[in-house]
Formats: sequence, structure tokens, C-alpha cells
Amino acid sequence: MNRIPQYIIIIFTFHVNLFAQGTWESVESPTNQTLTSVHFVDSLYGWAAGVSGTIIHSDDGGNNWVFQNSKTENTIADVFFLNRNLGWASSWNTSVIPFGTLLLKTTDGGQNWISESYRDDNLFMTSILFLDSLNGWMVGKPHSIVKTTNGGISWAQAEIDTSLFAFFPVFNIKFYNSHYGYACGGAIDAAGVVWSTSNGGDNWFAINPLEAPPDPISQVHIFDSVNVIGMGGDRELFGVGLIRTSDGGLFWEYEDIGIQGFGLTLDFRTENEAWSALGGQQKFIYSSDSGATWIQIPTPDSSTIIDVIFPDSLHGFAVGRDGVILKYKPPLVDAVSDYHPVIPEFFELYQNYPNPFNPTTTIKYSLPEDGFVNLTVFNMLGEEIKTLVNSEQKSGNYEVEFSAKGGSASGGNAWSLPSGIYFYRLHVVEFVETKKMLLLK
Repeated sequence: MNRIPQYIIIIFTFHVNLFAQGTWESVESPTNQTLTSVHFVDSLYGWAAGVSGTIIHSDDGGNNWVFQNSKTENTIADVFFLNRNLGWASSWNTSVIPFGTLLLKTTDGGQNWISESYRDDNLFMTSILFLDSLNGWMVGKPHSIVKTTNGGISWAQAEIDTSLFAFFPVFNIKFYNSHYGYACGGAIDAAGVVWSTSNGGDNWFAINPLEAPPDPISQVHIFDSVNVIGMGGDRELFGVGLIRTSDGGLFWEYEDIGIQGFGLTLDFRTENEAWSALGGQQKFIYSSDSGATWIQIPTPDSSTIIDVIFPDSLHGFAVGRDGVILKYKPPLVDAVSDYHPVIPEFFELYQNYPNPFNPTTTIKYSLPEDGFVNLTVFNMLGEEIKTLVNSEQKSGNYEVEFSAKGGSASGGNAWSLPSGIYFYRLHVVEFVETKKMLLLK
């Protein structure tokens, strides 16, 4: 008698969880060429690019797509738009000597593209990113991290440490803000690599070889200035792998998640819901707990997906082989997948990062309960330098940036702290803790 109700409950629970993660549906595509990259600047305006110089554009949320003339027949590896008008793409010239990268740029949403050969031969840029209209980055293979400060007119190689991984291929680059950035890559059957910068890309440092994963990392996701997750793996032997840091890249941990394939891409729909495409495995993998656990989901019509993007929590797009375009449908029962922030168990003040620092550093702390928070910086004499927080705050995890440089609110003379030891103190409820940091110019 009791078995029937239990069976019904089991089926109902599975049904709710299935729809809680959302679904994907195919959209009519104007091309059968493989699409390697997709980018949306908002819920309406997006571009996809791929083989044979293909660039297609949608201005209605991915429902309809039209061709744009890229003026090249080379494969386009990546497309990036800063807004609805200003965009760039990296195209690989492998047919006519000198081989290398052809950079494409548009200022009118792709109605017109102009192209220019990258200065160095035999460098193939895999990812392109702009922080604003002037400052941008590209990474590529056999090895390259380059920066522009004039909108792509000229590029300069970044300073990379001379470790074992200095000359490995670079697949992708992301920035959390103007200071903190991460790049990733590696070589199959050799090692995966993550590079990090805390000074706006002036210097990049590779992962410690002892912590390096066995296979390449294809993309990273930056939660904040110190918490980062990367996706990659091995198509044949080890399977999908994840790499994490919780201290801004000083230490990394690698995990084989037990799923066969290679994570080609990684993007988060919400703060804790992540999606990745496994390409030829014809599957997505999905996590609802910030990457702690993953499940496999077959792609519609067994399609091979190469790139995935979520411009916001309600809209997602995926592209791949044979011109396939997929559009994400949000969960039918949003309440099941609502984000519930984890409440810390203890008050805690963390060591600042980076440390030593110049001129900025990040201070993090955890509050298990609501309270009035005071976070203040002092010098060696106990003199107050700056109050960073002095207000009521809810329970949760927080981070604050401290700068050794500043200026007066009325536009007076700027000030700069001298090198030396400084202290920062957190006082909330009955909890008081002080830590030391070093400013080194």
C-alpha cells in the first residue's frame, strides 16, 4: 500500500529537478559552417563566428540571425563586442604565407569590418578581450599574452615569468577588474597552466609546476579577486577536470570530476549555476553548487557544442558544429534553483591579497551574523590611516579594496603612503582581530 505514494513522490521530485536547471532548444541557423564562438552584449544583441570567415548577428535575442561580411574566408577563432557597435574578432590565416592572425574590427555593429594582419607571423590568437575602447588583451599559441592601449592599433607582449610554463599555449583570458586577471591554457598530455596578474597585467605569474593539472585548462571563471575556478581536462584518458584557487592564484587544487570528455567552455548563469560544453561528447555538464558537483545532460539532437554564453540569468546561447545554435529556456520553477548564500559559521578576517602589495590590495572577512562593522587601517605608530567600513552589515562574506594612493574629495593634492608595514583591524560585535600587511614600492 505504501509503495505507490513513494513512487509518485520520486517521479515528481525528478521532474521538478529536471526543469529547475532549465532546457535548451534549437534555433534556425542561416549557416551550416561550424561556429566556434558566440558573444552577446545584452539579452538582444549577439554575434557568432566560425569556419570560412562566418559571422552572423542577431538583434532579437537569438531568434533570428543574419550574415555579416567579414571580408575573410579564414576560420574566426573568437569574437568579442564591448557594446552594440564596437567589436573585434581574431581570424587565423593558414592558407597564405605569412601565416598568422588577421585582426578584424567594427565600429558599427558588424555592418562593416576592417582587417589587419597581426605584426608577428605564426602566432594564432585564440581569445580576445577588451576592458574598454582602448585597453584590450589577446592570447594565443604557440604562446602569447599581448596588450593594446590604443584600441588594437598596436600590441605589446606582456611580462611573463620565466618558469617552466612560460611558453605554453594560452587559450583564454579573463579580468575581474582593472587589477586582477587570469589566463589559462596548456598542452595536451603535458600540463595545464593558469597565469595570474594582480597589477593590471604588467606582470603575469604561472601556476606552481607542483600544482599544475595534467591537461589543459580551456576557460576560467572569476568569482572575486581571490576565488577562481577553471575547466579543462582530457578527451581520452582522465576526463573533465577542474582547478580552483581561493587565494588569488598562490595555491591551486585540481580535481577530476569523473566525467569523460574535455570542458571546452565555462560560464555561470547565476552565482552558483554553471554550464560547460563537452564538444564531441554531445553533452553539457551542469552544476548548481558553484562547481562542487556536476551532472551530464545530452545536447538537443546530439549536437556538438563548442561555445556557451549567458549574458544574464534569463538568457543563454550555445553554438557549435554544422552551424548549430541553441537558446536557453529558464527554469519553469525558479524557486527550486533560487540562490541561497552560504552563511559563514565564524567571524573571520583573512590575510590581504596580494601581500606585499603596490598600490592596491584586497581584504576579505566573514560575518556569521548581522552587526555593526568597523574595518580600519593603521600605521606602525597606531595612527589611523583610513576607515574602510563603518556601517551595519548583514551576515555573509565581504571584500574591500585598500589603495595606498588617493586624493582629496575636493580635488586637492593626491597622497601616497610610503613603503612599510601597516595593520588592518576588524571590529564587529565582540569580535576583534588585527592583521599585518606590507606595502612595497
